[in-house]
Amino acid sequence: MAKLFQPTQIGDIALKNHIVMAPLTRNRSPGAIPNDLNVEYYRQRATAGLIITEATAITHQGQGYANVPGLYSKEALDGWKRVTNAVHAEGGKIVVQMWHVGRISHTELQPNGGKPVSSTNRIAKAKTYLVNADGTGAFTDTSEPRALEASEIPGIIEDYRKAARAAIDAGFDGVEIHGANGYLLDQFMRDGVNDRTDEYGGSIENRARFTFQVVEAVTREIGARRTAIRISPVTPSGDSYDSNPQALFTHVVEGLGKYDLAYIHVVEGQTGGERDYRQGDNPSFDYKALRTAYEKAGGKAAWMVNNGYNRDMAIETVENGTADLIAFGKPFISNPDLVERLEKNLPLNTPDQSTFYGGSAKGYVDYPALEKVA
Repeated sequence: MAKLFQPTQIGDIALKNHIVMAPLTRNRSPGAIPNDLNVEYYRQRATAGLIITEATAITHQGQGYANVPGLYSKEALDGWKRVTNAVHAEGGKIVVQMWHVGRISHTELQPNGGKPVSSTNRIAKAKTYLVNADGTGAFTDTSEPRALEASEIPGIIEDYRKAARAAIDAGFDGVEIHGANGYLLDQFMRDGVNDRTDEYGGSIENRARFTFQVVEAVTREIGARRTAIRISPVTPSGDSYDSNPQALFTHVVEGLGKYDLAYIHVVEGQTGGERDYRQGDNPSFDYKALRTAYEKAGGKAAWMVNNGYNRDMAIETVENGTADLIAFGKPFISNPDLVERLEKNLPLNTPDQSTFYGGSAKGYVDYPALEKVA
């Protein structure tokens, strides 16, 4: 049996295989509360070695899209307990991706219709998802943000800490800090978005400060071995850009090396797009060098990779030690039994892209598993 399908250990979490369900925003949690559909969706996919939930807001201010879940109300946490219980009952493991979207939001989604917050006052050339009065959904331009005052940042770090504790109390096996795809932490890290002149702007060290402070707070609260982080060094998602991503993310992973984290989740290339996408003043990005820098800094966390992996690539990558875990996104949408299909090298269901965002059971929990198509 290929190593991809064999058990492994990441931090304090034992996994039955090296296959991970990537975080996938599906916009099916009205009121930011996980519901019966969400419970069934995650239960169906519990054969993954690890499930990473859809991005989940740490606070109301952290929300950026309609009908995505949260970690900040009793009702939401009660809903998540039902999800974690269902996944565990099937023998699966699940972590929550903790999210603050920063400027990738809209005033309609913010407390009291306020401006989204960010490292900058500049509006992102990006879209968010809103629900109309008739229940239909549509993508719309993000709203103008306001730059956070330095004095506000400790409060947001505290929000991350509280959310991490709430997640563990709701039964999650761990948390993944979302530091990727042009959301709040990424907005602070990248020089193409961060135009600050205080201790959180300018140098790479300053721009990475917020991320390290969040990691420190979360690991102190729930333990490093149940904490992970996602980064996307070159993706342009959310109108994100950095002039020297290799230097920036080398500094980031070197700083993460001091923590005994469960895993580092690296999106290779453009999220959901070109694997060889490049950004910045240098012509390429060296992911192997990134991992080497992390390990030289003392990092021992599992290395998770993501973006466009197929069966053969996944098997080879784990066998040769380039990465420890492979995250699959879209294939898990249409194949609740993806692990079995990959192991047996069977055909995959084709996803219906029109049902990716919003809606009900159609295109969410009604894809056939093998026993139903045999």
